Amino acid sequence: MANPLIAIVGRPNVGKSTFFNKVVGRKVSITEDRPGVTRDRLYADAEWQGRKFTVVDTGGIELKSQDNMWQHIARQAEIAIETADVILFFTDGKEGLTSSDYDVAEKLRRSKKPVVLVVNKIDDYSQEKLFDFYALGLGEPFAVSAEHSQGIGDVLDEALSYLGEGENTEDDSLKIAIVGKPNAGKSSLVNRLLGSERSIVTSVAGTTRDAVDTRLEKNGRSYTIIDTAGIRRKRSVEDDVEYYSVLRAFDAVRRADVCVLVVDASEGITEQDTKIIGYVHEQGKPSVIAMNKWDLVEKDTNTINRFEEKLSEDLKFMSYFKSVYISAKTGQRAEKILEIADMVYANSTRRVSIGELNDLIMDAVRVNEPPSYNGRRLRIFYTTQANAVPPTFVFFVNDETLMHFSYERYLENVIRKAYDFTGTPIRLVLRQKKEEEGV
Repeated sequence: MANPLIAIVGRPNVGKSTFFNKVVGRKVSITEDRPGVTRDRLYADAEWQGRKFTVVDTGGIELKSQDNMWQHIARQAEIAIETADVILFFTDGKEGLTSSDYDVAEKLRRSKKPVVLVVNKIDDYSQEKLFDFYALGLGEPFAVSAEHSQGIGDVLDEALSYLGEGENTEDDSLKIAIVGKPNAGKSSLVNRLLGSERSIVTSVAGTTRDAVDTRLEKNGRSYTIIDTAGIRRKRSVEDDVEYYSVLRAFDAVRRADVCVLVVDASEGITEQDTKIIGYVHEQGKPSVIAMNKWDLVEKDTNTINRFEEKLSEDLKFMSYFKSVYISAKTGQRAEKILEIADMVYANSTRRVSIGELNDLIMDAVRVNEPPSYNGRRLRIFYTTQANAVPPTFVFFVNDETLMHFSYERYLENVIRKAYDFTGTPIRLVLRQKKEEEGV
């Protein structure tokens, strides 16, 4: 289940990105004292008072500007508003209300979404500084100084109050996002899985504009198939409609349980395919590589082996990949998609007991000790699995800087050899612990 989404919107230069960085605890968004710096939406997971959520930072909204860049930024913000569960509307307490604030407030009222009105840059609080902002008709304004971390908790408390204590409706379906370049056969695969001509299928790239969810019941299991627009390189996108549908496709990846990358096997895996699955990997999602149009590939006894070798070479960063060779058009092996999606998701939820995990890691260290640097050697005190989806293992060590990437890769391979994590990324996290505290 995807985290609730909180969107930060407002006109340019009111401190949205500064607030975003404070909430997520690291400098993700570039903050600069001039409008238009944040052009694309940025997502990050955050937690407040034990509640997990995703926050999205947007560029400033200038609704009446005819400038192409500002229209582009505003459209991105509109998509964030459409997909958000709660909206934080930022205004500037130093500059005061502007006509742009009234325009944005009107748009937010029409969205029917819960809105928290935030008045930023209030370094010295007084109630009088907030009076004018009641005129926006969005309820009580919250005074904040994002730069000095004042009032942030009150805003988050209010935003999370709109979300209740959890999901209102329990959805136990496995959400599968079908992603890939235009014209790779995504809609044909969706139609094959659903057994109906639900998506328009043509030979024209980019026919599917938006991400569309369809529920499917099969073999006693519930699935939600998310059909997305084709994802192209930015320089290949000539019209705004397609560009924004690409953004929605990335939203689909974020809220999916499993992602299926559809690759045109007759063309082979491309740089753009690699970038798409790289994004899926970064999001920690289990995935399936569906090599489609297999019926068009001339084959001999070693064809699949050659394709697998090419995939291994191109996807070195995710050696755990799981592939299947299909033809959505003829139906060849298409039914395997759901079966494999179930399998890789099950792998992503796998948990390893602390005892087994520590025995495994200690044996691995005895077989292959960490290299020493300047007379110092990495020491691993103990390991625990902190989370699943994706499986996340925390290593308590004497000095994080002594962990070489090659030794970290060795430990990941040890874990993967002992337990089946095919199709899912795993995370290794280091925590420094004083040696005398070691177990």
